Amino acid sequence: MSAPSQDSLKPIVALCKRRGFVYPGSELYGGFANTYSFGPYGAQLKKNIKDLWWKTFVERRKDMVGLDGPILLHPKTWAASGHLEGFNDAMVDCKACKSRYRADHLLEEALQMEADPLTLQEMTDLVHAHHIQCPKCGKRDFTHARHFNLMFSTHMSKIEAGSDVAYLRPETAQAMFLDFKNILDTMRVRVPFGMAQIGKAFRNEITPGNFIFRVIEFEQMEIEYFIRESNWQESFDNWLKSMHDWCTLIGLSKQHIHEKEHPKEQLAHYSKRTVDLVYDFPFGTAELYGLAYRTNFDLSRHAECANVNLQYTDPETKETFIPHVIEPTFGVERTVLALLLDAYEEEALENGETRTVLHFAPRIAPVKVAVFPLMKKEALVEKATQVFEQLQPLMTSEYDASGAIGKRYRRQDELGTPFCVTIDFDTLEDDTVTLRERDSMQQQRVPVSALAPLLLERLR
Repeated sequence: MSAPSQDSLKPIVALCKRRGFVYPGSELYGGFANTYSFGPYGAQLKKNIKDLWWKTFVERRKDMVGLDGPILLHPKTWAASGHLEGFNDAMVDCKACKSRYRADHLLEEALQMEADPLTLQEMTDLVHAHHIQCPKCGKRDFTHARHFNLMFSTHMSKIEAGSDVAYLRPETAQAMFLDFKNILDTMRVRVPFGMAQIGKAFRNEITPGNFIFRVIEFEQMEIEYFIRESNWQESFDNWLKSMHDWCTLIGLSKQHIHEKEHPKEQLAHYSKRTVDLVYDFPFGTAELYGLAYRTNFDLSRHAECANVNLQYTDPETKETFIPHVIEPTFGVERTVLALLLDAYEEEALENGETRTVLHFAPRIAPVKVAVFPLMKKEALVEKATQVFEQLQPLMTSEYDASGAIGKRYRRQDELGTPFCVTIDFDTLEDDTVTLRERDSMQQQRVPVSALAPLLLERLR
């Protein structure tokens, strides 16, 4: 399939609402900007992605352990990590309509330049010198650029005297660094080894948008891989390959994915090298996943600030050191969006009709097989129910007896269901069913006794 066009988001957004993938957040009250609910099929798609990620990077590796850390961490965590001081975007306000924007984004869109390395004063000067226009009201009167911390703060009653402020985590990484010593003390791990976590993170973005690409509440699938400093380049390259392999595993097209190396002046304060895997979204090529070499910054800072020994001692050589870290980061919502865009097709059929289909890889499709009785005849319904009950414990299955059979096929095409099984009058005679494949729409007769093994093999 060709790369997504500029208007590709509109049909995707419409399909997600129509078919129960993604709903606008708090729609009952008119919506709540940049929040979304994942409906039944979206929730299942996310679960399939996360389950496959966990199986791939934790269960099938000997050098990985899992963690489920808290969203609320001790406030000193964020001072030690540099988030209180450095986790900022440059913000400007339109004086006319009070709309708020990231200054670097305004400049990049208006002047086609790389604005991230600029200072606040340099951004302010450029916005005013070029009379940048407000995208919302059209006025050209902005405030000076200023820092805006992206962490959400909240208040707690039981915290150290003199401060009741806590923060919702903006990343899942810090919980893993805080539990590094516990993992060393309780698990039989040796460097190199990794910790993996899937969980919610929160960022008070100035200008979120583009559907579920940039939201204020999102999920990360993140790894902190602890190594010797001398091995960082080899480990970095290995993880970069593993991330490309993951993209292939879930069915993303290689032609839409590229590598973007961060120049030194744009690296985060903790990073010595960062490479993003970027995807050709309709609104431009943008970050899908990130890979960073964090050196030993985080463990060193927490050891210093907490006054705790976070060194690792090699059990054979007795060498003692603070491990360095390679960090692969995967965003769940961005994965969902990329998969939807890659899979979406409006296919012209030979009869002149158009069918909408999601070509999901079977391993991540929300529904693996749908079972239909040809008509609502008692004998057909009874047999279809028996077939459905045989398949349901083995794979995510759906039973549908509503409407014409053609419409039921089209509905499953829009859900990305790889296979449909139809029970007809021949089934009652010879115990065979019609198995339809989504992408080719080809059909074949299959004995009921062979159906489950055949589907399991094809789904693999």
